[in-house]
Amino acid sequence: MATDQRTLRTAEHRLYWVIAILFPLIVLAGFGRTYYLKFAFGTPPLPGTLVHLHGILMTAWVALFITQVYLISAKRIKMHMSLGMLGVALAAAIIPVGFLTGAAAAKYGSTSAPPGISPLSFFIVPVVDMVYFALIFGLAIYYRKRAADHKRLMLLTVISFLPPAVARIPIPQLQALGPLFFFGVPTLAAIILLIYDTRKQGKLNKLFAAGAALLIVSYPLRLAVSSTTPWMEFAAWVTTWAA
Repeated sequence: MATDQRTLRTAEHRLYWVIAILFPLIVLAGFGRTYYLKFAFGTPPLPGTLVHLHGILMTAWVALFITQVYLISAKRIKMHMSLGMLGVALAAAIIPVGFLTGAAAAKYGSTSAPPGISPLSFFIVPVVDMVYFALIFGLAIYYRKRAADHKRLMLLTVISFLPPAVARIPIPQLQALGPLFFFGVPTLAAIILLIYDTRKQGKLNKLFAAGAALLIVSYPLRLAVSSTTPWMEFAAWVTTWAA
């Protein structure tokens, strides 16, 4: 029995290390040309300090996730818990800044919106992203003493942040797929990880399943709502207050 538990923990550690490596690579692939390596590509300057602040905060979140995976792997649990308080403060900044950055993009336009989709319609993506992140991260903090639930909820925060990076990966054939690609990748990732986790553990983690289902269902709902009159009116009203 003890051997089985050690095997499960080892498999989990490997999985989270794989994710900790892939997450920044996907972010770099998506934002490298326009943000991290823009000096090498000569892309247009970023509009305003808000976008830079958003970039700094999200980069810090990626770095924090990697660090937390390392601390758990190294069995430095107390430091992991202490650093979690920094995560709370960081999340408290990410949510309003992410919302305001999305509102500014909806008001003034942005290259982040796929061709053929109005900025006001696309504004639903960052809004739902921030609401979902707030909910899932809040649950992760609430269940911080239940490691099995906590780590899976944190994994969902990573999956939920994939679409902006995926959508910017500079492969025209993939970008042409639009929402099918940038929503499809996290959907597929959530399904694969849920199946893998259930098979490895021999049982379904209900919080993980519910969070994954909520994320997946949110994607078609966003598309359905984004062009409706109530949403467009709401988006137009919000963006009047954008800087």
